[in-house]
Amino acid sequence: MLHLVFHACIIAVLTALTQLGGIAWALSRLFRYPLPIFALLYTGLSLAAIWLAPLSGRTALSCFERGPLQVQSWFYCATNRTYVTPELKTVLEDAAERVREDYPGTQTLVLDANFPFLTGFPLLPHMSHDDGEKVDLAFYYADAEGLFFPNQVRSPIGYFAFEDGPTNCPDTLLSLRWDLDGLQSLWKTFELESQRNRLLVEILARDPRVAKIFIEPHLKQSLGLSSDKIRFQGCRAARHDDHIHLQL
Repeated sequence: MLHLVFHACIIAVLTALTQLGGIAWALSRLFRYPLPIFALLYTGLSLAAIWLAPLSGRTALSCFERGPLQVQSWFYCATNRTYVTPELKTVLEDAAERVREDYPGTQTLVLDANFPFLTGFPLLPHMSHDDGEKVDLAFYYADAEGLFFPNQVRSPIGYFAFEDGPTNCPDTLLSLRWDLDGLQSLWKTFELESQRNRLLVEILARDPRVAKIFIEPHLKQSLGLSSDKIRFQGCRAARHDDHIHLQL
C-alpha cells in the first residue's frame, strides 16, 4: 500500500510541475528498469508535445533560438512551461523586436508561460496561466551606474528577487504573496534598468491584443507608467515586483 501511495505522490508532483511527467512515470513502472525508461518516455512525450500542441491551439516558444525573444532558463523548457497561443507568441515577438530596435542587442526573457494541453489545467504556483494566453517576462537589469546587463536576471529562474517598495498589503497566511525574506540576500544586487522596462511595458500596453499587465503599484509609479491596462494583481496573489505578467 505504501508503495502505491509513494508512486501516486510522485505522479501527482510530476504532473503538477510538468503536465506530462506523471504519464511518463506511470508508464515507466511497467518496465524492468523504470528510471531510464522514464527519462526516455518523458523526453519523447515532451518532444511530441511540440508537434501536437498546435492541434489544441498552442505553440512552443523556441528554447534554442537566440533572437530578440528568448526563454530565460532551460528549466522552463524541460518542464513544458513555454507554450502560448499563436497570437500571444506574435505579441511577444513584436514587443521584443521593438525594444531591440531602440536598444540594439537587447533580449527579452520569457519566464513561465503555459503547459501544452488542456485549458483550465493549472500551472502551479500561478493562479492563472491555464489557457495559453498568459505569460511572465523578466525585468531588464543594470548596475548601480545604469550600465545594462544583457540577458541577466537576479535569481536563477528570474522569480523571487523582489524590488523594495511600499505596499498596502497586510501580512497574512492565507495568501500567495510570499516575501521570501530569507532568500533575498542570495540574489545578485542588480538594479532595474528603467528605460527598457518602461519601454517594454508601454509597448505592451499600447498593443490592442493585450488586455492586462500586472506589476506592483510602486513600480508603475517609479517607472512613470499610466495605462489603465497596468493593474495591481491583488494582495492574495504572488508579488509582481520580480517580473511582468501579461495576458491577452
